[in-house]
Amino acid sequence: MTAAETGRLPAPFRAPGTASFTEFLTAHAPELIPARRALPPRPVDAPHGTTIVTLAFADGLVMAGDRRATMGNIIANRDMEKVFAADEFSVVGIAGTAGLAIELVKLFQVELEHYEKIEGALMSLEGKANRLATMIRGNLGMAMQGLSVVPLFGGYDLDTASGRMFSYDVTGGCYEEHDHHSIGSGSLFARGSLKKLWRPGLDRAGALNVAVEALYDAADDDSATGGPDVQRRIWPTVAVVDAEGVQFVDDATVMASVEQVLAARTGNPGGAR
Repeated sequence: MTAAETGRLPAPFRAPGTASFTEFLTAHAPELIPARRALPPRPVDAPHGTTIVTLAFADGLVMAGDRRATMGNIIANRDMEKVFAADEFSVVGIAGTAGLAIELVKLFQVELEHYEKIEGALMSLEGKANRLATMIRGNLGMAMQGLSVVPLFGGYDLDTASGRMFSYDVTGGCYEEHDHHSIGSGSLFARGSLKKLWRPGLDRAGALNVAVEALYDAADDDSATGGPDVQRRIWPTVAVVDAEGVQFVDDATVMASVEQVLAARTGNPGGAR
């Protein structure tokens, strides 16, 4: 009798195995792994996510992303979500090929949940960062065809009671960053803004304002980064991670921060201090 006829799960699901869902999938259904798919014969145009910023504050970490996706010189999407909760105490922001990046994030979310169920404990923050690096490394073939995925990962480290952040390259290299970081097409401008605005001991509200202003500065000089869209009421996505876990900042609070930044820039578009 088949598994469907007996009502039991197939044998692979009942056998003792690894705490890695990706390894399980690779062994039993490799065609479902994004990196195992056939490479396109030539580079293809696909929507790309753009700018993500993150910064540490006194009680944890803030990560924010603009909402624009581009395809060449075209705006492919105006309100794309680019910042996701990876698990209870970590977040991941995406830049690069949007479709592959979102699929990678979903697989990463399942990976962490699977580990927690098998091991009965949360993976350490560094463990999560290294696991994501392995998944990115598996996408190298696609990256060589122009379909790269370069996320930004961060979270609240329960062992050190602090916010920590990690950046990556297309080969899966994982690097811990300190204080603040940004990725994507507008990262150069966002990083310059963060250097001037970030300071030790920021509180949650101050960190939110810095993240929003850094995205504003990125949009001011990078056409692929979408600034706050007041007419359409499209605001950056902002996540806060602290000892209470991941919380996404509501639109009303982000809007108030945006309005504060815009008011300060009236007659002072460069934000001179």
